[in-house]
Amino acid sequence: MHNYYWKKFSCIAGFVLVAFLTLSMTTQAVEKSTGNAKLPVRIAVISFQPVAPEEDTGNTAFCPLCGIGSSGGKILKGSEKIVEEVFVNKLREIKEVELIPAEKVEGVYKRISSESLKEPSLKRLEKVGKELGADFVAVGYVYRYVERVGYKYSSERPASVVFEIHLMKTIDGSLVWRGFFDKTQKSLMEDVFQVSSFLKGGAKWLTARQLTEQGMSNIFETFPKFEN
Repeated sequence: MHNYYWKKFSCIAGFVLVAFLTLSMTTQAVEKSTGNAKLPVRIAVISFQPVAPEEDTGNTAFCPLCGIGSSGGKILKGSEKIVEEVFVNKLREIKEVELIPAEKVEGVYKRISSESLKEPSLKRLEKVGKELGADFVAVGYVYRYVERVGYKYSSERPASVVFEIHLMKTIDGSLVWRGFFDKTQKSLMEDVFQVSSFLKGGAKWLTARQLTEQGMSNIFETFPKFEN
């Protein structure tokens, strides 16, 4: 009888020991996995802005952030929101990126801008990024946005789009990336060198949004890689 209880006790003790060791190893594995997991890159996107050429600059529009001049022109009302939407959609495709809610970004940006009117734009963006806890701040400008007149296979006037996007590193306020796109679609008879671009667009006349999407894909080829 004594041996029976002893064997039973030994079995129970052995089971408890195995369970404890298994739990311990699992906990360590989870902690190690958590410790190695890379936090997402947090990006704040400032509302994009239309920038028209000034009267004394001819057709040239200047970037409010870097000062570089670009060929400007007519800007369809609300087009900056379209370009921003296309940009944000591309960011959402990057799994390492976490976008800070637009409403929160807008509120902080408006307040800091009103409080720091005399400070350079770059400094204001740096303040916005730090208050939001963002790793990067993105801002874009639209210099020309003309809609296509006609149809996809017959156009009286082609779409024409010019935009620029900057990515600023919050920790030091440095500009780490610039995406620039300037294109007015042309037929193959007008420019045979655009054959690959024309075919890429489905061999048809694109709308301004479609041209924007094509341009966004082009500039994202040089966008920083946030790999785990």
